[in-house]
Amino acid sequence: MPDIDQVLAEIGQAETLDAVEVLRVQLLGKQGSISGLLKTLGKMTPEERTLEGPKIHALREGVTEALASRKATLESAALEARLAAETIDLTLPAPDAPRGSVHPIAQVMDELAEVFADLGFAVATGPEIEDDWHNFTALNMPESHPARAMHDTFYFPDRNEAGREMLLRTHTSPVQIRAMIAQGAPLRIIAPGRVYRSDSDATHTPMFHQIEGLVIDKGIHLGHLKWTLETFLKAFFERDDVVLRLRPSYFPFTEPSVEVDVGYTLINGKRVIGGSGDAAGGGWMEVLGSGMVNRKVIAAGGLDPDEWQGFAFGTGVDRLAMLKYGMDDLRAFFDGDARWLSHYGFAALDVPTLSGGVGTPA
Repeated sequence: MPDIDQVLAEIGQAETLDAVEVLRVQLLGKQGSISGLLKTLGKMTPEERTLEGPKIHALREGVTEALASRKATLESAALEARLAAETIDLTLPAPDAPRGSVHPIAQVMDELAEVFADLGFAVATGPEIEDDWHNFTALNMPESHPARAMHDTFYFPDRNEAGREMLLRTHTSPVQIRAMIAQGAPLRIIAPGRVYRSDSDATHTPMFHQIEGLVIDKGIHLGHLKWTLETFLKAFFERDDVVLRLRPSYFPFTEPSVEVDVGYTLINGKRVIGGSGDAAGGGWMEVLGSGMVNRKVIAAGGLDPDEWQGFAFGTGVDRLAMLKYGMDDLRAFFDGDARWLSHYGFAALDVPTLSGGVGTPA
């Protein structure tokens, strides 16, 4: 059996933590000298174990305590030496804390709300799980109407209390019906939110964001619609040279219906909104669908179409964000890639204002 005084002296003379670890392995490791003594206890007679067992266990406990004490002493000395050697310059700025960023969709939603609030529009919302009547029938799309095929969506197996089919809404137009029924006329609202259709490619996703507008009043005509859209697009894209082109189209919920194109110019291979699309190097790009609200839709909203008229418009929020901030793949909006968001995201305090610019990137 090793001399305990000599062992303790060796431990006390260890100058480094590595030296303490070497002694621990030599004494208490699997092949250590004290571990070997413990193994011999099994080979002793009961009388020998009674005599030698307490000595060996006392040796192990004493060595274990001495190693722990020497290790703590050396660690404390190392810390004190480090504190004495290192200095902190309190005049240096604190390191930046990790910061999140606002998603471009959320930012553009705020920009749109800011622009239309200045035009006197209120924000209206409705359920994303909608019934068949609000989503289609009340918008002049009865069950056999072919326009429903353009809105292929996700249906639920259950029906509501009125026996109507339930589905994920394909547009925010049902909010217009609900607003007319609940608030009557005159009415001036925008309806932003998520909508769902069975599409998936570089420019379509099963879930996307849409904003629609509705104005109901007396004496409303297409001139009011064009002025509203022109004012909105100039404020949103922050350009005074936005030029619109209205093309006849078809939507079941508006009559007459018009597609709204904006002029653009190709600069370094990218489309830049502004100027006439008929100018050299320019072109036209569709950004909105709109028109005068169909009489049947006004009646479905509980209003007299002989007394009230209105216009409506709708566009994809995701598409507006892509046009304004130069993004080329809609699917990246939903990938959850922090690198993409740090590049295209906005600072949390970068609140859109008309006076400060509704779209200043962080």
